[in-house]
Amino acid sequence: MDVYSEENILVGILSRLPVRSLLRFKCVSKFWGTLIDEPYFKMKNLTHAKKDKTFQKFLFYKLRPKKSIFSIYSCSVSSVQLVEDIRELNCPLNIEPRHCIVYCCCDGLVIIKVYENSVERQILLLWNPSTGESIVLPNPEFPMDDHNRVPGEVLALKSGSWRKIVEHPRDICCMVHGMHSLAFIHGSFHWVGNSKRYFVVSFDISHEVYGEISLPEQISLSSINIGISILDGMLCAYTNAYIQGNRTFTLWVMNDYGLKESWHRIFSIADPDICIAAPKYRFADGEVLFWCLHCESGENAYRTERGPFTLLPHGILQNGFAFTESLVSPRLLT
Repeated sequence: MDVYSEENILVGILSRLPVRSLLRFKCVSKFWGTLIDEPYFKMKNLTHAKKDKTFQKFLFYKLRPKKSIFSIYSCSVSSVQLVEDIRELNCPLNIEPRHCIVYCCCDGLVIIKVYENSVERQILLLWNPSTGESIVLPNPEFPMDDHNRVPGEVLALKSGSWRKIVEHPRDICCMVHGMHSLAFIHGSFHWVGNSKRYFVVSFDISHEVYGEISLPEQISLSSINIGISILDGMLCAYTNAYIQGNRTFTLWVMNDYGLKESWHRIFSIADPDICIAAPKYRFADGEVLFWCLHCESGENAYRTERGPFTLLPHGILQNGFAFTESLVSPRLLT
């Protein structure tokens, strides 16, 4: 067997291992360290991770009341019955955050805003929670917390600068706020827009072209809280309705991307104590984990259709996000 074949076998084996193991194995030898640092190897590992639910992690942050700071955690979410390996992560830049906002997760990288000391001190970061690497992003010209009718901007990582993009051809009101986040799929970001009726706005980041996707008829004309997310690689829409004294959380999934007829309602939960909710993860058995805010207590909690999800730690939790472990370095994108 020649050296080339041996290296291919080694790559095939190592690329199927989790990130934490690979970070340790970099110390085995100089050759292994160089191999694992190769961009080709990192992308091969990511490709495998996307197909294996054991590489899926859940990122959440929890308040430490005595210090009034948030700690960030990750855990495995391989099944409804088992959440293991809950570990505290080192916050980017070793900051002790007073608050955090995660905007998007993609290919193991997270866009996160960290509030240090006070709301005036805000740092926008591109962060890999698995490796701990991060880079500071410049703040956009327009505030990220105002998502109604502000011009869009795109950050070019190579130049490190923001530039305005062409506005949507129609006068629409965008809804990306609070517990909602941007949904990234098929090379496009997605969010909810409103122009007499609700629909999904898409923005292709490669060609900088807007698109529109129809929502299910049951919600497109409603005046209720609507959000967009990704579950199992599929676009999903969800609503939080308060009708005639009843609070209802409903979730739809689009089985065929872009095809209106493929919207399928997964479930609807009526619970007077759920003020607002958002889907976060779909387990292998089809059960959906979602975050919710309770009306009476004001507590954040996680639950499934079956009831409270007790495998995550109790306390003052913030909105969580599922992500795929990866070795991708944010520094390679600049």
